[in-house]
Amino acid sequence: MTTSTALLLADLTGVAVFAASGASAAVAKRLDLFGVVFVGFVAALGGGIFRDLVIDEVPPLAFADWRYAATAALTAAAVFWLHPQLAKLRTTVLVLDAAGLGLFTVTGTLKALDAQVPAVGACVVGMLTAIGGGLGRDLLTAEIPVVLRREIYAVAALVGAVLVALLNALGHANVLWLTVAAVLVFLIRLISLRRRWSAPVATFRPPRAGTSG
Repeated sequence: MTTSTALLLADLTGVAVFAASGASAAVAKRLDLFGVVFVGFVAALGGGIFRDLVIDEVPPLAFADWRYAATAALTAAAVFWLHPQLAKLRTTVLVLDAAGLGLFTVTGTLKALDAQVPAVGACVVGMLTAIGGGLGRDLLTAEIPVVLRREIYAVAALVGAVLVALLNALGHANVLWLTVAAVLVFLIRLISLRRRWSAPVATFRPPRAGTSG
């Protein structure tokens, strides 16, 4: 299997899992079929559209290649019809989201590097590609975006993006090592959820009574 074929398969797999994540979140909010498919579409393709616009690949693959839109729509529709069999939707959303985070981190970073974006910029593009779909999903379902909470989310994607950039620089950006990078992001995300790891937040101290200014 060539690297380009593996990259396409990883991209489409990421589309499918993020579409399922978005659709599951929409089902939990009791949206209708169109709403479920739309949220799934945005969750699956939002990050990729951002990536393609940044690296000047127009039109974005989400619109230029029918396989992307079809994968997102069909996966979301399948989740709508099969959701009674999907027990514990919240757990399903979290696991699928972690998988999509890992896959899109790898593909986003690699595509940025292939477009001659410098390593630091490619890492940022990879991270934003990974978190963009989840951001759109949460906004559409009236949730505080995961990336703005205390949870380890964007940090996990950034760690994976840095690893991909290092592998590329060392000439080891093959299917095996890229899979390792995606799995690393997936595990960091799930372990942080299980162990309740979180980023620090500012301590709010209300002003004392009687103070002015």
